[in-house]
Amino acid sequence: MNNNETIVVIGAGQAGFQVTASLRQSGFKGRLVIIGDESNIPYQRPPLSKAYLKHQADETSIQLRPAEFYSENDIKLVCGDTVEHINRKLKTVLTKGGRSFNYDKLVLATGTRPRELTIEGSNLQGVHSLRSFLHAANLRDDISSNQNIVIIGGGFIGLEVAACAAGLGKNVTVLEYSSRLMERAVSPVSSEFFKSYQQSIGVNVVTGARITKLTGSERVQQVHLENGETIDCDLVLVGVGALPNIELAQAAGLDCDNGILVDEFAVTSDPDILSAGDCTNHPNQYAGGRFRLESVQNAIDQAKVVASTLLGQRVAYHIAPWFWSDQGEIKLQTVGLPIGTDQYVVRGDLEQRKFSVFHYRQGKLIAVESINSAGDHMVARKLITAGISPIPEKVSALDVELKSLLAS
Repeated sequence: MNNNETIVVIGAGQAGFQVTASLRQSGFKGRLVIIGDESNIPYQRPPLSKAYLKHQADETSIQLRPAEFYSENDIKLVCGDTVEHINRKLKTVLTKGGRSFNYDKLVLATGTRPRELTIEGSNLQGVHSLRSFLHAANLRDDISSNQNIVIIGGGFIGLEVAACAAGLGKNVTVLEYSSRLMERAVSPVSSEFFKSYQQSIGVNVVTGARITKLTGSERVQQVHLENGETIDCDLVLVGVGALPNIELAQAAGLDCDNGILVDEFAVTSDPDILSAGDCTNHPNQYAGGRFRLESVQNAIDQAKVVASTLLGQRVAYHIAPWFWSDQGEIKLQTVGLPIGTDQYVVRGDLEQRKFSVFHYRQGKLIAVESINSAGDHMVARKLITAGISPIPEKVSALDVELKSLLAS
């Protein structure tokens, strides 16, 4: 594309920011517009469930770049306004605030929203979700003035907040529907390890929990379970997953299915509209088909692919997915996707809280989760990316240096 064209990015999160930053870094001189529905300038979301809740980060420190970055790089940043309509024929977008922007190319980086509870009492005061800075600010204030916290959902967000709240001296209960924590993301070994760790810092963990309703006068006071048990609480955090924001794309007639469908170059069913980040459903060789990822890594790397495609440099998106989660003193790092695992082996020492779990499917290494083992994680990323599958016996043998297996 030429430097007289206009690129409009809808969504001012990690992916939307990265698209514009990469375009400018690559020398694009055309007009760039980012439109975000939050009043904040683009910021990092991971600290919201960790450092921010512990008052170790603030609104400024989590910004991806300071405000002057956008003016210095001639990026028009529109905050606090929501795009309500895309006119593909006229190539315009219209916002709730009545503004209209023309585009030559459009990028959808609309992200996700928290999945909501649909049970009785889910609209009571004191029932929180966590996605945005405003969510986090409200949650932090509420945690500071309340003692008994129930977290519905034993995934990454729920467990990160649980560890933070326990560290602040709160009484915390985690209720997980499945039989184990983080069931879709980690092995049974790691699920049990994190359950034991959370319990060791004072968190009450209940798996197989069936919640029927929340009750209270105006503010939530009790969580009711199917088995008849009730749990007293002052505050509830709902962390039961996220839904992709695809309504705008659907209304514009773009192909969607659990996300905005894109090809390996991040192009949608309209060649002038691209998409990146949590909202996309893309071909993923590590999943063996289409997949929707929710991670910082995916947002950044797919956004870079968007920028390359816009600049005429068609670089396919085939990057091994990786992720991390900090829960108190424990850092979990994962690479690959543990889909269809039929064997896994452990390397390291669970008692020392330092180990890795290697997932195999039909003899092929497909994923690795590392706990307090950054060195293992870095080697694992190289193994997965290169398609190297060392035999499980060598992986689990501590007298075999892991990086030596890169030559397998």
